[in-house]
Amino acid sequence: MSMITERPVSKPAGQPPVRTEDTPTVARRDVRAVVSAYVALTKPRIVELLLVTTVPAMMLAAGGMPSLWLVAVVLVGGSLAAGAASVLNCYIDRDIDQLMRRTKRRPLPAHTVSPRNALVFGLVLAVVSVALMAAFTNLLAAGLTLAAIVYYDVVYTLWLKRTTTANTFWGGACGAAPVLIGWAAVTGSLAPAAWALFAVVFFWQMPHFYPLAMKYKADYARAGIPMLPVVASPRRVNAEIVIFAWLTVLTSLAVWPLGMSPIYGLPTLVVGAIFVIEAHRLAGRVNRGEAVKPMRLFHWSTTYLTIVFAAVALDALI
Repeated sequence: MSMITERPVSKPAGQPPVRTEDTPTVARRDVRAVVSAYVALTKPRIVELLLVTTVPAMMLAAGGMPSLWLVAVVLVGGSLAAGAASVLNCYIDRDIDQLMRRTKRRPLPAHTVSPRNALVFGLVLAVVSVALMAAFTNLLAAGLTLAAIVYYDVVYTLWLKRTTTANTFWGGACGAAPVLIGWAAVTGSLAPAAWALFAVVFFWQMPHFYPLAMKYKADYARAGIPMLPVVASPRRVNAEIVIFAWLTVLTSLAVWPLGMSPIYGLPTLVVGAIFVIEAHRLAGRVNRGEAVKPMRLFHWSTTYLTIVFAAVALDALI
């Protein structure tokens, strides 16, 4: 660690002393940099998106607002679990992250955090998250939390991601798990509505992630990762985007009869129609050989999911 210390400086008579940056300031800056690096390992944006689905699922399970204590526990435990999964993912993927422009600035390939420290950090977060859920919710919620971490890091990151073009499909279970965890934390069981919401998030991940993989196709190819856009034709990729966009919307509408009102159904129908139209527009541009703008669908997909689960929360409250 480099330190900048105050040292004598020659000066003309009558001039005030010239001071260099002092050691405490540099130390504070170094601490902030280290903290920022560890936070970056947890991929905060992914954590935020997962929590968007968790709280509405809890509200629907409770038929209103669950206790604030339970919500706080699940939010903290879920954030730690998602962060743990992301940190361990960064540890496992450190070899390919350094090959991809999108990920080479992450803390491990940038050497701002050592692999050993990242591994310890991820394991500690995982243990604390599962222990917190077990102590303050129930064993089903804790078991689902542990299963989601193990599945994401062992089954998806270590195996599926590097070996099959269906990696995004099978990895979708991890992203949808918070719905089940939130529901289980409230009721200690899983109802059909919980599985229906799980299916919404599960199917949603293909039209959400494939556009991102299209944009960074060269990155994945350089790292030897068989994402669908790397190994399949653009027509095939966009056909799957359209199919899964339809499955997402149809599944979201299937939730409507499971105790939901038009407060949920009507907004879901409207944003679902826009979601499907955007998926068809992307496919149309590809089929016509026009300039492809996949990130438009990527960003809209996030808006779509947020609105759907906001409708779930509003329906549960009213």
